[in-house]
Amino acid sequence: MATEDGRFPVRPVTRGPHHHFFGYYDKPPWDAAGQCMLALQVPFGDRQPQPDDAATVGVVDLGEDCAFRPLAETRAWNWQQGTMLQWVPSAPNRLIAFNDRQGDTFVGVLLEAHTGERRVLPRPIYALSRDGLRALSVNFARLNDLRPGYGYAGPPDPWREDPHPDDDGIYIMDLATGDRRLIMSLDQIAASGRDETMAGRRHWFNHLLFNTDDSRFIFLHRWQREDGGRYTRMFTARPDGSEVCCVSDHEMVSHFDWRDERHILAWARRRDVGDRYFLFTDCTDRLDVVAEGVLTTDGHCSYSPDRRWILTDTYPDRERMRTLILYEAETGRRVDIGRLYSPPELDGPVRCDLHPRWSRDGRQVCIDSAHEGTRQMYVIDVSGVVG
Repeated sequence: MATEDGRFPVRPVTRGPHHHFFGYYDKPPWDAAGQCMLALQVPFGDRQPQPDDAATVGVVDLGEDCAFRPLAETRAWNWQQGTMLQWVPSAPNRLIAFNDRQGDTFVGVLLEAHTGERRVLPRPIYALSRDGLRALSVNFARLNDLRPGYGYAGPPDPWREDPHPDDDGIYIMDLATGDRRLIMSLDQIAASGRDETMAGRRHWFNHLLFNTDDSRFIFLHRWQREDGGRYTRMFTARPDGSEVCCVSDHEMVSHFDWRDERHILAWARRRDVGDRYFLFTDCTDRLDVVAEGVLTTDGHCSYSPDRRWILTDTYPDRERMRTLILYEAETGRRVDIGRLYSPPELDGPVRCDLHPRWSRDGRQVCIDSAHEGTRQMYVIDVSGVVG
Protein backbone atom coordinates (compact mmCIF):
# COMPACT_ATOMS: atom_id res chain seq x y z
CA MET A 1 0.00 0.00 0.00
CA ALA A 2 1.26 3.45 -0.91
CA THR A 3 0.58 6.41 1.35
CA GLU A 4 1.06 10.06 0.58
CA ASP A 5 4.64 11.08 1.52
CA GLY A 6 4.75 8.27 4.07
CA ARG A 7 2.72 10.43 6.46
CA PHE A 8 0.21 7.74 7.30
CA PRO A 9 1.61 4.73 9.15
CA VAL A 10 -0.21 1.55 8.13
CA ARG A 11 -0.54 -1.47 10.39
CA PRO A 12 -1.96 -4.83 9.31
CA VAL A 13 -4.00 -6.08 12.27
CA THR A 14 -5.00 -9.45 10.79
CA ARG A 15 -3.07 -11.92 8.69
CA GLY A 16 -3.59 -15.04 6.55
CA PRO A 17 -3.97 -17.78 5.64
CA HIS A 18 -7.58 -17.15 6.71
CA HIS A 19 -9.45 -14.10 5.46
CA HIS A 20 -10.53 -11.42 7.94
CA PHE A 21 -12.86 -8.47 7.53
CA PHE A 22 -15.29 -6.26 9.43
CA GLY A 23 -17.80 -5.10 6.85
CA TYR A 24 -19.53 -1.79 6.41
CA TYR A 25 -18.33 1.77 7.01
CA ASP A 26 -21.01 3.09 9.38
CA LYS A 27 -19.83 1.71 12.74
CA PRO A 28 -16.47 1.48 14.58
CA PRO A 29 -14.86 -1.94 15.12
CA TRP A 30 -12.82 -0.65 18.10
CA ASP A 31 -13.97 -1.21 21.68
CA ALA A 32 -14.39 1.77 24.00
CA ALA A 33 -10.78 1.60 25.20
CA GLY A 34 -9.29 1.17 21.73
CA GLN A 35 -7.48 -1.97 22.85
CA CYS A 36 -9.21 -4.49 20.58
CA MET A 37 -11.43 -4.58 17.52
CA LEU A 38 -14.11 -6.86 16.17
CA ALA A 39 -13.50 -9.01 13.09
CA LEU A 40 -14.89 -11.94 11.12
CA GLN A 41 -12.67 -14.85 10.06
CA VAL A 42 -13.52 -17.09 7.09
CA PRO A 43 -11.58 -19.82 5.24
CA PHE A 44 -12.40 -18.57 1.71
CA GLY A 45 -12.72 -15.21 0.04
CA ASP A 46 -13.68 -15.64 -3.61
CA ARG A 47 -17.31 -16.80 -3.67
CA GLN A 48 -20.66 -16.04 -2.15
CA PRO A 49 -21.38 -17.73 1.21
CA GLN A 50 -23.75 -20.67 1.11
CA PRO A 51 -26.30 -21.45 3.85
CA ASP A 52 -23.94 -23.76 5.76
CA ASP A 53 -20.81 -21.61 5.46
CA ALA A 54 -19.90 -20.34 8.92
CA ALA A 55 -17.91 -17.23 9.74
CA THR A 56 -16.06 -16.96 13.04
CA VAL A 57 -16.84 -13.90 15.16
CA GLY A 58 -13.86 -12.71 17.15
CA VAL A 59 -11.80 -9.88 18.55
CA VAL A 60 -8.31 -8.78 17.53
CA ASP A 61 -6.05 -7.85 20.43
CA LEU A 62 -4.29 -4.70 19.29
CA GLY A 63 -1.20 -5.50 21.31
CA GLU A 64 2.09 -6.39 19.68
CA ASP A 65 1.02 -9.66 18.03
CA CYS A 66 -2.57 -8.70 17.04
CA ALA A 67 -3.87 -12.12 18.02
CA PHE A 68 -7.35 -13.09 16.83
CA ARG A 69 -9.52 -14.55 19.60
CA PRO A 70 -12.58 -16.49 18.38
CA LEU A 71 -15.83 -15.96 20.30
CA ALA A 72 -18.68 -17.46 18.26
CA GLU A 73 -19.82 -18.61 14.82
CA THR A 74 -22.51 -17.23 12.55
CA ARG A 75 -24.32 -18.51 9.48
CA ALA A 76 -25.89 -15.15 8.68
CA TRP A 77 -23.27 -13.04 6.94
CA ASN A 78 -22.25 -11.48 3.65
CA TRP A 79 -19.18 -9.81 2.16
CA GLN A 80 -20.41 -6.22 2.18
CA GLN A 81 -21.86 -5.82 5.67
CA GLY A 82 -20.56 -8.89 7.43
CA THR A 83 -23.02 -9.97 10.10
CA MET A 84 -23.77 -6.42 11.31
CA LEU A 85 -21.06 -7.05 13.89
CA GLN A 86 -20.72 -4.16 16.35
CA TRP A 87 -20.27 -3.12 19.94
CA VAL A 88 -23.59 -2.27 21.59
CA PRO A 89 -23.33 1.50 22.23
CA SER A 90 -24.56 1.20 25.83
CA ALA A 91 -21.74 -1.26 26.68
CA PRO A 92 -18.97 -0.76 24.09
CA ASN A 93 -16.31 -2.50 26.18
CA ARG A 94 -18.09 -5.81 26.67
CA LEU A 95 -21.34 -6.37 24.73
CA ILE A 96 -21.26 -7.45 21.09
CA ALA A 97 -24.16 -7.63 18.63
CA PHE A 98 -24.30 -9.73 15.47
CA ASN A 99 -26.75 -11.85 13.46
CA ASP A 100 -27.10 -15.62 13.14
CA ARG A 101 -29.49 -18.27 11.88
CA GLN A 102 -31.51 -20.71 13.98
CA GLY A 103 -33.09 -23.31 11.73
CA ASP A 104 -35.01 -21.33 9.14
CA THR A 105 -35.02 -18.08 11.09
CA PHE A 106 -32.54 -15.23 11.11
CA VAL A 107 -31.98 -13.85 14.60
CA GLY A 108 -29.95 -11.25 16.43
CA VAL A 109 -27.42 -12.17 19.09
CA LEU A 110 -26.08 -10.20 22.06
CA LEU A 111 -22.81 -11.70 23.32
CA GLU A 112 -20.84 -10.83 26.45
CA ALA A 113 -17.26 -10.69 25.17
CA HIS A 114 -15.68 -11.62 28.52
CA THR A 115 -18.07 -14.27 29.83
CA GLY A 116 -19.48 -15.76 26.64
CA GLU A 117 -23.03 -15.30 27.88
CA ARG A 118 -25.32 -15.20 24.87
CA ARG A 119 -28.85 -13.90 24.41
CA VAL A 120 -30.84 -14.46 21.22
CA LEU A 121 -33.21 -11.84 19.85
CA PRO A 122 -36.20 -12.80 17.68
CA ARG A 123 -35.18 -10.65 14.69
CA PRO A 124 -31.84 -9.90 13.02
CA ILE A 125 -30.29 -6.47 13.56
CA TYR A 126 -29.77 -3.96 10.76
CA ALA A 127 -29.00 -0.80 12.77
CA LEU A 128 -28.68 -0.08 16.49
CA SER A 129 -29.82 3.16 18.07
CA ARG A 130 -26.99 5.31 19.42
CA ASP A 131 -28.20 4.71 22.98
CA GLY A 132 -28.09 0.94 22.46
CA LEU A 133 -31.72 0.37 23.43
CA ARG A 134 -33.37 -0.42 20.08
CA ALA A 135 -32.64 -2.03 16.75
CA LEU A 136 -34.09 -1.65 13.28
CA SER A 137 -34.60 -4.84 11.32
CA VAL A 138 -35.47 -5.87 7.75
CA ASN A 139 -36.05 -9.06 5.76
CA PHE A 140 -32.53 -10.33 4.98
CA ALA A 141 -33.87 -13.17 2.82
CA ARG A 142 -35.45 -10.58 0.51
CA LEU A 143 -32.18 -8.66 0.44
CA ASN A 144 -30.37 -11.85 -0.55
CA ASP A 145 -32.65 -12.17 -3.59
CA LEU A 146 -32.70 -8.54 -4.66
CA ARG A 147 -29.32 -7.18 -3.54
CA PRO A 148 -26.79 -10.05 -3.49
CA GLY A 149 -23.95 -9.31 -1.13
CA TYR A 150 -26.21 -7.62 1.44
CA GLY A 151 -28.63 -10.38 2.44
CA TYR A 152 -28.10 -13.80 4.00
CA ALA A 153 -28.17 -17.19 2.28
CA GLY A 154 -30.59 -19.67 3.76
CA PRO A 155 -34.37 -19.68 4.12
CA PRO A 156 -36.34 -18.18 1.19
CA ASP A 157 -38.26 -14.93 1.37
CA PRO A 158 -41.87 -15.75 2.38
CA TRP A 159 -43.02 -12.72 0.33
CA ARG A 160 -40.95 -13.54 -2.73
CA GLU A 161 -43.90 -13.36 -5.12
CA ASP A 162 -45.30 -10.15 -3.63
CA PRO A 163 -43.73 -7.03 -5.18
CA HIS A 164 -44.45 -4.86 -2.12
CA PRO A 165 -46.08 -6.73 0.77
CA ASP A 166 -48.14 -4.84 3.33
CA ASP A 167 -47.00 -7.10 6.19
CA ASP A 168 -43.24 -6.93 5.71
CA GLY A 169 -40.75 -4.07 5.75
CA ILE A 170 -38.94 -2.27 8.59
CA TYR A 171 -39.30 -3.47 12.18
CA ILE A 172 -38.31 -1.87 15.49
CA MET A 173 -37.07 -4.20 18.26
CA ASP A 174 -36.41 -3.57 21.94
CA LEU A 175 -33.02 -5.05 22.86
CA ALA A 176 -33.97 -5.61 26.49
CA THR A 177 -37.24 -7.46 25.91
CA GLY A 178 -37.07 -8.62 22.30
CA ASP A 179 -40.45 -7.01 21.63
CA ARG A 180 -40.74 -6.11 17.95
CA ARG A 181 -43.28 -4.69 15.58
CA LEU A 182 -43.59 -3.64 11.97
CA ILE A 183 -43.36 0.15 11.69
CA MET A 184 -43.06 0.59 7.92
CA SER A 185 -44.38 -1.72 5.21
CA LEU A 186 -43.05 -1.96 1.68
CA ASP A 187 -46.57 -1.44 0.39
CA GLN A 188 -46.91 1.81 2.36
CA ILE A 189 -43.75 3.32 0.87
CA ALA A 190 -44.33 1.93 -2.63
CA ALA A 191 -47.74 3.64 -2.63
CA SER A 192 -46.13 6.99 -1.80
CA GLY A 193 -45.26 8.84 -4.98
CA ARG A 194 -45.90 5.76 -7.10
CA ASP A 195 -44.93 6.07 -10.79
CA GLU A 196 -44.87 3.86 -13.87
CA THR A 197 -41.35 2.52 -13.14
CA MET A 198 -42.69 0.71 -10.06
CA ALA A 199 -45.40 -1.31 -11.82
CA GLY A 200 -44.87 -5.03 -11.27
CA ARG A 201 -41.38 -4.50 -9.85
CA ARG A 202 -40.14 -5.97 -6.59
CA HIS A 203 -39.33 -3.47 -3.85
CA TRP A 204 -37.01 -3.64 -0.86
CA PHE A 205 -35.47 -1.56 1.94
CA ASN A 206 -31.73 -1.12 2.41
CA HIS A 207 -29.23 0.94 4.41
CA LEU A 208 -30.91 2.00 7.64
CA LEU A 209 -29.19 4.32 10.12
CA PHE A 210 -30.29 6.28 13.19
CA ASN A 211 -29.45 9.97 13.30
CA THR A 212 -27.13 11.41 15.94
CA ASP A 213 -29.76 11.83 18.68
CA ASP A 214 -31.95 8.80 17.81
CA SER A 215 -34.92 11.04 17.01
CA ARG A 216 -35.12 9.83 13.38
CA PHE A 217 -33.68 7.18 11.09
CA ILE A 218 -32.88 7.04 7.41
CA PHE A 219 -33.64 4.26 4.93
CA LEU A 220 -33.42 3.65 1.21
CA HIS A 221 -36.43 2.44 -0.77
CA ARG A 222 -35.38 0.52 -3.87
CA TRP A 223 -37.12 -1.26 -6.73
CA GLN A 224 -35.97 -3.14 -9.80
CA ARG A 225 -35.29 -1.56 -13.17
CA GLU A 226 -36.10 -3.35 -16.40
CA ASP A 227 -32.38 -3.47 -17.27
CA GLY A 228 -31.50 -5.26 -14.02
CA GLY A 229 -30.44 -2.13 -12.16
CA ARG A 230 -32.38 -0.33 -9.44
CA TYR A 231 -34.12 2.92 -8.65
CA THR A 232 -33.61 4.48 -5.21
CA ARG A 233 -35.39 7.00 -3.02
CA MET A 234 -34.14 8.20 0.38
CA PHE A 235 -36.58 8.57 3.27
CA THR A 236 -36.44 9.43 6.95
CA ALA A 237 -38.90 8.71 9.74
CA ARG A 238 -39.31 8.69 13.49
CA PRO A 239 -38.49 5.39 15.26
CA ASP A 240 -42.21 4.60 15.59
CA GLY A 241 -42.65 4.91 11.81
CA SER A 242 -44.40 8.27 11.92
CA GLU A 243 -43.53 11.58 10.21
CA VAL A 244 -42.14 9.95 7.07
CA CYS A 245 -40.23 12.34 4.78
CA CYS A 246 -38.92 11.69 1.29
CA VAL A 247 -35.55 13.46 1.22
CA SER A 248 -34.45 12.60 -2.32
CA ASP A 249 -36.33 10.93 -5.21
CA HIS A 250 -34.31 11.62 -8.36
CA GLU A 251 -33.66 7.94 -9.24
CA MET A 252 -30.35 7.39 -7.41
CA VAL A 253 -29.06 7.66 -3.86
CA SER A 254 -26.02 5.70 -2.74
CA HIS A 255 -23.88 6.05 0.41
CA PHE A 256 -24.67 8.54 3.17
CA ASP A 257 -24.02 9.63 6.74
CA TRP A 258 -25.78 11.87 9.24
CA ARG A 259 -23.74 15.01 10.00
CA ASP A 260 -26.03 15.81 12.92
CA GLU A 261 -29.67 15.24 13.82
CA ARG A 262 -30.98 17.21 10.80
CA HIS A 263 -28.40 17.06 8.00
CA ILE A 264 -27.52 14.13 5.74
CA LEU A 265 -24.47 13.85 3.51
CA ALA A 266 -25.24 11.57 0.55
CA TRP A 267 -23.96 10.72 -2.91
CA ALA A 268 -27.13 11.24 -4.92
CA ARG A 269 -28.57 12.40 -8.24
CA ARG A 270 -30.44 15.62 -8.85
CA ARG A 271 -31.75 15.88 -12.38
CA ASP A 272 -30.83 19.54 -12.69
CA VAL A 273 -27.30 19.11 -11.26
CA GLY A 274 -26.13 15.54 -11.79
CA ASP A 275 -24.47 13.09 -9.42
CA ARG A 276 -22.76 14.81 -6.48
CA TYR A 277 -22.25 14.73 -2.76
CA PHE A 278 -25.16 16.75 -1.36
CA LEU A 279 -25.90 17.93 2.15
CA PHE A 280 -29.66 17.49 2.60
CA THR A 281 -31.66 19.13 5.37
CA ASP A 282 -34.14 16.58 6.65
CA CYS A 283 -37.84 17.12 5.87
CA THR A 284 -37.15 20.23 3.76
CA ASP A 285 -36.25 21.00 0.15
CA ARG A 286 -32.90 22.46 1.22
CA LEU A 287 -29.76 20.87 -0.22
CA ASP A 288 -26.20 22.05 -0.88
CA VAL A 289 -23.49 20.59 -3.09
CA VAL A 290 -20.49 19.38 -1.07
CA ALA A 291 -16.90 19.33 -2.38
CA GLU A 292 -17.81 20.36 -5.94
CA GLY A 293 -14.99 19.31 -8.26
CA VAL A 294 -13.04 17.78 -5.36
CA LEU A 295 -14.97 14.64 -4.41
CA THR A 296 -16.20 13.58 -7.83
CA THR A 297 -17.16 9.92 -7.44
CA ASP A 298 -19.32 7.78 -5.19
CA GLY A 299 -17.68 6.46 -2.03
CA HIS A 300 -18.31 5.20 1.48
CA CYS A 301 -18.55 8.55 3.25
CA SER A 302 -18.60 9.26 6.98
CA TYR A 303 -17.94 12.18 9.30
CA SER A 304 -15.16 12.16 11.87
CA PRO A 305 -16.33 12.11 15.49
CA ASP A 306 -15.75 15.88 15.71
CA ARG A 307 -17.57 16.39 12.36
CA ARG A 308 -14.62 18.34 10.89
CA TRP A 309 -13.52 15.73 8.36
CA ILE A 310 -15.23 13.53 5.80
CA LEU A 311 -13.62 10.15 5.19
CA THR A 312 -14.42 8.42 1.91
CA ASP A 313 -12.97 6.18 -0.78
CA THR A 314 -13.40 5.35 -4.46
CA TYR A 315 -14.21 2.26 -6.46
CA PRO A 316 -11.43 0.72 -8.58
CA ASP A 317 -10.21 2.85 -11.51
CA ARG A 318 -8.90 1.48 -14.82
CA GLU A 319 -5.75 0.32 -13.05
CA ARG A 320 -7.85 -1.39 -10.36
CA MET A 321 -6.68 1.16 -7.79
CA ARG A 322 -8.90 2.61 -5.07
CA THR A 323 -8.15 5.91 -3.38
CA LEU A 324 -8.68 6.58 0.32
CA ILE A 325 -9.52 10.24 0.97
CA LEU A 326 -9.88 12.78 3.77
CA TYR A 327 -11.77 16.00 3.10
CA GLU A 328 -11.90 18.93 5.52
CA ALA A 329 -15.43 20.27 5.26
CA GLU A 330 -14.76 23.83 6.41
CA THR A 331 -11.68 24.55 4.28
CA GLY A 332 -12.31 22.32 1.24
CA ARG A 333 -8.92 20.67 1.71
CA ARG A 334 -8.53 17.17 0.27
CA VAL A 335 -5.82 14.80 1.47
CA ASP A 336 -5.31 11.44 -0.27
CA ILE A 337 -4.24 8.88 2.30
CA GLY A 338 -3.26 6.22 -0.20
CA ARG A 339 -4.12 4.03 -3.17
CA LEU A 340 -4.79 0.32 -2.90
CA TYR A 341 -5.03 -2.40 -5.54
CA SER A 342 -8.29 -4.31 -5.97
CA PRO A 343 -7.86 -7.83 -7.44
CA PRO A 344 -10.06 -8.24 -10.56
CA GLU A 345 -11.32 -11.64 -9.43
CA LEU A 346 -13.00 -9.95 -6.46
CA ASP A 347 -15.85 -8.18 -8.17
CA GLY A 348 -19.61 -7.95 -7.86
CA PRO A 349 -21.02 -9.26 -4.56
CA VAL A 350 -17.65 -10.72 -3.47
CA ARG A 351 -15.70 -7.48 -3.98
CA CYS A 352 -13.58 -6.19 -1.13
CA ASP A 353 -14.47 -2.51 -0.75
CA LEU A 354 -12.31 -0.49 1.63
CA HIS A 355 -15.34 0.52 3.73
CA PRO A 356 -13.24 3.00 5.76
CA ARG A 357 -14.41 3.65 9.33
CA TRP A 358 -13.17 6.00 12.04
CA SER A 359 -11.73 5.10 15.41
CA ARG A 360 -13.69 6.47 18.32
CA ASP A 361 -11.12 9.22 18.93
CA GLY A 362 -10.96 10.17 15.24
CA ARG A 363 -7.20 9.62 15.00
CA GLN A 364 -7.19 6.31 13.12
CA VAL A 365 -8.97 4.69 10.19
CA CYS A 366 -9.65 0.98 9.68
CA ILE A 367 -10.17 -0.59 6.25
CA ASP A 368 -10.73 -4.00 4.70
CA SER A 369 -8.50 -4.71 1.71
CA ALA A 370 -7.27 -7.61 -0.44
CA HIS A 371 -4.30 -5.82 -2.04
CA GLU A 372 -1.85 -8.33 -0.52
CA GLY A 373 -3.70 -11.40 -1.79
CA THR A 374 -6.05 -12.19 1.07
CA ARG A 375 -8.87 -10.15 2.57
CA GLN A 376 -7.48 -8.50 5.72
CA MET A 377 -7.96 -5.52 8.04
CA TYR A 378 -5.56 -2.58 8.28
CA VAL A 379 -5.33 0.40 10.65
CA ILE A 380 -3.99 3.71 9.37
CA ASP A 381 -2.80 6.54 11.61
CA VAL A 382 -4.25 9.85 10.33
CA SER A 383 -3.52 11.89 13.46
CA GLY A 384 -0.79 13.83 11.66
CA VAL A 385 -3.45 15.49 9.52
CA VAL A 386 -6.68 15.48 11.51
CA GLY A 387 -5.03 16.11 14.88
